[in-house]
Amino acid sequence: MSSDIKKVVLAYSGGLDTSVILKWLQQTYDCDVVTFTADIGQGEEVEPARAKAEMLGVKEIFVEDLRETFVRDYVFPMFRANAVYEGVYLLGTSIARPLIAKRQIEIAEETGADAVAHGATGKGNDQVRFELGYYALKPEIKVISPWREWDLTSRTRLIEFAEKHQIPIAKDKRGEAPFSVDANLLHISAEGKALEDPAQEAEELVYSRTVAPEAAPDKATYVEVAFEGGDPVAIDGVGLSPAALLTRLNALGGANGIGRLDLVENRFVGMKSRGIYETPGGTVLLAAHRGMESLTLDREAAHLKDELMPRYASLIYNGFWFSPEREMLQALIDKSQERVNGTVRLKLYKGSVSVVGRSSPDSLYSLEHVTFEDDDVYDQRDAEGFIKLNALRLRLAKAARG
Repeated sequence: MSSDIKKVVLAYSGGLDTSVILKWLQQTYDCDVVTFTADIGQGEEVEPARAKAEMLGVKEIFVEDLRETFVRDYVFPMFRANAVYEGVYLLGTSIARPLIAKRQIEIAEETGADAVAHGATGKGNDQVRFELGYYALKPEIKVISPWREWDLTSRTRLIEFAEKHQIPIAKDKRGEAPFSVDANLLHISAEGKALEDPAQEAEELVYSRTVAPEAAPDKATYVEVAFEGGDPVAIDGVGLSPAALLTRLNALGGANGIGRLDLVENRFVGMKSRGIYETPGGTVLLAAHRGMESLTLDREAAHLKDELMPRYASLIYNGFWFSPEREMLQALIDKSQERVNGTVRLKLYKGSVSVVGRSSPDSLYSLEHVTFEDDDVYDQRDAEGFIKLNALRLRLAKAARG
């Protein structure tokens, strides 16, 4: 293929697909390839990707630990919004893509590359998320999506290509994997193949970050999460970095069978898909954050956040992290979090997480006003006028109808 592309930055995992893509880019475009491998908490060693890239002739190789950046600058801002897609999905895959896209563009600028490439398929959401990120950050960038261009449309063809070009293949990659997995520090997902029939319950082997709720301890686990400005900063009184805190919540939630989700979702490209998600720490964090807001956030501010949240969640799911509307919503959300400070106590038990206590120096809760005992601050007779004023339009409407 004749092309004016001279250098490409590839989002590279070191696995079969992206290793084939790497070689295919070198052959098809006759260009230099720069590899970028990010550790965002997927739970696998990323350094082997460096050796594999070197073996395939790559001269410029980036392998970076981005776990703290991922949680601090992407996961936590999203959780300030209590973002949930279609009522249940905590957006674990969606929120990782803008970070990878951003770093790819930065590397392209650092290395003088004129193109970027990813390994997302032409059926899914990730191609959209990556490419919207690329174009938002560098409008003139050229984007290569091999799955939309090549004829390697089956696992057999990928393996044949790898063998022909002496690309090492892990033994477990020669057989057909029972499902596809994506992981980061926030979640792990499984979809496709054995999971494609939404009527069939997923087998226990699909789950890797959580014990089955029925196998979780018979005794509840209690945990306290401290917040400052809407972000968690400590667990059980111990201050932790963003990534360390989420790692700790993952361990606590996973041990108690918390965070499993079997979902049929609506992809941005138009089709429905079935996925199995595990988000143990995120599920605990969402409950804790909402518990903290219940004590510290003004009623109308809280209700406005809840009205805006589905729009915010859809923007992330659909790949519009770098859009002006997401940034506008983020500014509003972050303003609401200025007094979301304090500690939430949670009970973890066999797949469930419950808020059982909350305290804050910025609490809006007034025992004087809500007590059932005698008080000197609330005149119950005031409610009569309040009710009559709110009933006025209803009374007039009924009178007009007869």
